[in-house]
Amino acid sequence: MDDAFASSLGAFALMALAIEITPGPNMGYLAVLSLSRGWQVGAAAVIGVGLGHAIYGVAAALGVAALIDASPLLYGLLRWGGVAYMVWLAYEAWSSQGGTPSDIVGDVDPRLLQRAFRQGLVTNLLNPKAAIFFIAVVPTFIRPGASVVTQTLILSGVFVAVATIVHLTIVLLAGRLKGFVNDPARRRPIRRALAIVLLCIAAWLAWSTAR
Repeated sequence: MDDAFASSLGAFALMALAIEITPGPNMGYLAVLSLSRGWQVGAAAVIGVGLGHAIYGVAAALGVAALIDASPLLYGLLRWGGVAYMVWLAYEAWSSQGGTPSDIVGDVDPRLLQRAFRQGLVTNLLNPKAAIFFIAVVPTFIRPGASVVTQTLILSGVFVAVATIVHLTIVLLAGRLKGFVNDPARRRPIRRALAIVLLCIAAWLAWSTAR
């Protein structure tokens, strides 16, 4: 790794941190999930989100992300698929009766972890802004004289690492409030409030990804 790319990598990491601490769909979804289900479930979703970022990073290196950006059909399918999925999650939160006693005392069903992982992965893959980031921002940090594919993969790895650290911090902070959220006297109204938050995130996703 030459000095120019090393310097570029540092600047990219700072930019990635600035992007990830800015509120967005992933942050809102992970906070809502951790508030209602606890940090373990939120952490499982973080792994799914990280894998989604990694997939887009590899896709960008191979040119697939550029194809998505250039195709109004593919872009639209991703965009509205993401909005619909967030609405579905909001419906689930609204209709949920709350966690089981084992959820509340801290024992987490492995199936719930697997489901959170899948939801995190799907939520991120259906966010077209993730694809655009890797084709519009990452190339500006590529330096001549080395493999573009290798540099793209390295930058993508840095972004995944930074995003995962930020997301885990959000999950841990939100998870500390799980007991308050799952109090029987507050459970239903709080979960319905969280469902409304998810609907707002869906609306924000639709607005922010419009072309």
